[in-house]
Amino acid sequence: MTRENVADILCIGAQRAMTTWLHQCLSAHPGTWAFPNFQPVTAHTKEAHYWDWNHHRGPDWYRVTMRPLDERLKSLDFTPEYAFLNEAQLTECQRLNPGARVIYILRDPLARAVSGVRMHTVWASKHAAAEDVRLEYDTHFLTRCKNARLWEHGAYARNLARWRRYYPDMLVLNYEDLRADPLAGLRRVLDHCGLAWDALSQATRETLTDRAGRRVWSTPAYTLSPDCLNFLHGAMWPLRDALKQETGITFTEGGALLEARQERPA
Repeated sequence: MTRENVADILCIGAQRAMTTWLHQCLSAHPGTWAFPNFQPVTAHTKEAHYWDWNHHRGPDWYRVTMRPLDERLKSLDFTPEYAFLNEAQLTECQRLNPGARVIYILRDPLARAVSGVRMHTVWASKHAAAEDVRLEYDTHFLTRCKNARLWEHGAYARNLARWRRYYPDMLVLNYEDLRADPLAGLRRVLDHCGLAWDALSQATRETLTDRAGRRVWSTPAYTLSPDCLNFLHGAMWPLRDALKQETGITFTEGGALLEARQERPA
């Protein structure tokens, strides 16, 4: 049997936007298959990283990695870094996955940037507690911004425009809507992917709802100085505005962060 796609379902981000929870949901569906954990070659059973870490291994490696043991199942590749594939990479992606269903979860660029910087701070501080670290606007902070690829991850409008040329029917979700009503968002994803909602038992739905209320990869809420927040706000604002102009999508999460900054005692 020749498979149409190497990966039947692609989730391209955004990073820190419930992609791990959504992968858990789809992995729990009897109609899907997640590849085995080949870490550090892949990131657990979620991210194959074919176009960044593993492209040198070739398409046959990707086919073997992604191929389900049961050919009737849909294979999953949830790699947020795919969001900023270039035209040549997208051409190859379409050739390998012509009928793939693509999902893109968008999170407020400022809130996502704060979360991304905190994630890199976890690694840099060797998992220091939240109360032991305060981020100041200095070279260490700017280095973490660069390493977190904040501008690439936050360039939603540009990423969407590229991907839609190859996958015009891709599903775009707002992280804030998904967090507010995770099962409604999951139903949209299942419908988009051609997977039956009724195949999930009531017990599974309850488990997934409970997991949605807990962050799968929680990072300590390290304090960012007002200067750090102001910098991130200025850097992410053009990306947020470009998305609004392109799609009409708006967010509230970043505004709450800025209000909390302003209310902090001097």
